[in-house]
Amino acid sequence: MERRKTATFTVGLLREGLIESLHEVHAVVCDERGRVLAAAGNADLLLFARSALKPFQALALLRAGVVPKEADLATLCSSHSGTIEHCRHVFKILWEANLTEQNLDCPIPVGAKSTLAHNCSGKHAGMLLLCRQQGWQLHDYWNLRHPAQQFIGQVTGELLALPPDELIPARDDCGVPTYQMSLTQLAWLYAKLSAGACPQLETIARAMSRYPERIAGADRFDTLLMQGAPHLVSKGGAEGIQCISHGGMGLALKVIDGSERAKYPVAIQIMVQLGWLDPAQAQVLIDRFGVLDPFKRLEVQGELDLG
Repeated sequence: MERRKTATFTVGLLREGLIESLHEVHAVVCDERGRVLAAAGNADLLLFARSALKPFQALALLRAGVVPKEADLATLCSSHSGTIEHCRHVFKILWEANLTEQNLDCPIPVGAKSTLAHNCSGKHAGMLLLCRQQGWQLHDYWNLRHPAQQFIGQVTGELLALPPDELIPARDDCGVPTYQMSLTQLAWLYAKLSAGACPQLETIARAMSRYPERIAGADRFDTLLMQGAPHLVSKGGAEGIQCISHGGMGLALKVIDGSERAKYPVAIQIMVQLGWLDPAQAQVLIDRFGVLDPFKRLEVQGELDLG
């Protein structure tokens, strides 16, 4: 049954106090049973999970018996900045499994010299570890029909209480499948991440919060949020996706026009409204992500409907 639709958030770009652009944002908060606790906009909005799916793709490794070091597990969930340090982390993961960067089948970013610099290289490395552990061919590990992707689909389907063949896949920009799902389903996944009912998900959440610098990078939202508020687990995705997990609750939001800049101030406002973030922590993030330059700032209108 389609849920009641409520007012969306609106994020305005203000130039010297005058509105120049507007972004529409939908958001849902769920508990670990998938019940909608609060919403703004359409809770049944369909979207692609994009990189917000990475912690649950990493779950497949743990389910298969792969036991990465905690810091390395964070890298497998990352959308890193492609710094030398991030590249070294991925290289080390591959090297210890007798793999090389030549096994990575993600694109080489513009201006870079290696696939290691791609922000999804950690995820790809994790899929290669899964193949190595299971004895599957390394070639075409990104293909939807490959056993690695079939297994990831099975794990994802179990989390969403769906048969895997009901998942709707599409190729992400890095070449591997992501899935289309509703905003509520994505929030449900993130509620499960911190619910404590699944030890393997708890392991992933702990790795992400303990090594936030690996998840994104210096001066980026996910990293700064978890450094300042280690009780939260934060993971963004392309095209305006942002997810946050806390105490068996999951927040997922989607900016309709795909804007990255609009998702951060809405996420901050929601966390304050829910009591997940204190005002002092929020102000630090607003100063970084809400004030764009001396002439421009972002202003949020709207709030979650808790009814």
